[in-house]
Amino acid sequence: MTRTLLAAASAVALLALGACGDGAGSQGSRAGIWAAGSSTVFPFATRVAENFARTSGGAAPRVESLGTGGGIQAFCQGVGPSTPDIANASRQMKASEFELCRTNGVTDIVEIKIGYDGLVIATARNAPDYGFTGDDLYLALAKQVPGPNGSFIANPNTNWSQVNPGLPATRIQVYGPPPTSGTRDSWLELAMAPSAEAVPQMAALAKSDADRFEGLAHTLREDGAWVDSGENDNAIVQTLSRTPGSTGVFGYSFLEQNNDSVKAHSVNGVMPTLETIASGEYPVSRSMFIYVKKQHVGVTPGLEQFVMEFMSEAAAGRGGYLQDRGLVPLLQAELLTQRAVATALTPMTVPAE
Repeated sequence: MTRTLLAAASAVALLALGACGDGAGSQGSRAGIWAAGSSTVFPFATRVAENFARTSGGAAPRVESLGTGGGIQAFCQGVGPSTPDIANASRQMKASEFELCRTNGVTDIVEIKIGYDGLVIATARNAPDYGFTGDDLYLALAKQVPGPNGSFIANPNTNWSQVNPGLPATRIQVYGPPPTSGTRDSWLELAMAPSAEAVPQMAALAKSDADRFEGLAHTLREDGAWVDSGENDNAIVQTLSRTPGSTGVFGYSFLEQNNDSVKAHSVNGVMPTLETIASGEYPVSRSMFIYVKKQHVGVTPGLEQFVMEFMSEAAAGRGGYLQDRGLVPLLQAELLTQRAVATALTPMTVPAE
């Protein structure tokens, strides 16, 4: 089983390969299935690939971790063996990405939701307990925060207790996903923006100037309080153990796999669990996707069967082997709906945004 974990820079090389290799509309041969994208989806896709290779007897699928943006960029470079069959994503494809695909001849894309994940805010197990509420995350991690007379100033907060007296008096040092990661996009949308709206001045700005609100809410600190940590969430987990007082942001599946060394903290009074993530009660939860290049079905050997293995009851169902890896399963009705999309290979429509 090929398990290649690449830095985001590798996506650039893949894009170059796709651009100079088989272009849109060209078809050739490749030994096996190729999936690239989200570091959060990576362990799930890897597990399916392992099972598929064991049961099919075919070539082992190649799974790469490039981040959601990097994987979709490579996927959208065209049709043919020099481009991935599947893009793994921890967010939905953007309208601009869909248009890039269409420009390069990738005209039939199948969007399949495979399950849920929650973004956890975690520390080493021996760290004090945090309970993040309201505007805590925005006031700790935004590059600019409200100042006097309606102004915005460089974030002056260095300790969590300055943000909220109920939080520990430890320095703000958060290790999290880089801009190329779908996890970063989800963090900004699901954690930073709602936290910003808990600040009256920012709530007013959201109504009067949505673009400026988003710019302020989505721009993280660059002074060391927030540290971009690459596409490997396991590296963040390891950093928390080595760096006393630090905090990390990563997917729930990595928490499940490392419960012996790290612990999660509540957001607005809700702890991340399988139940609270699946129900949406935990506020920083999101959907996981795979995007399938329908034009490769019938050309890449085993692609259709691989997709069906991904959506099988044994894999994606409650109690399935992907839940063992930390994926929060879809509710049964939604699983049946997504399995029907996978079976029919129904192309998606243009994303709203």
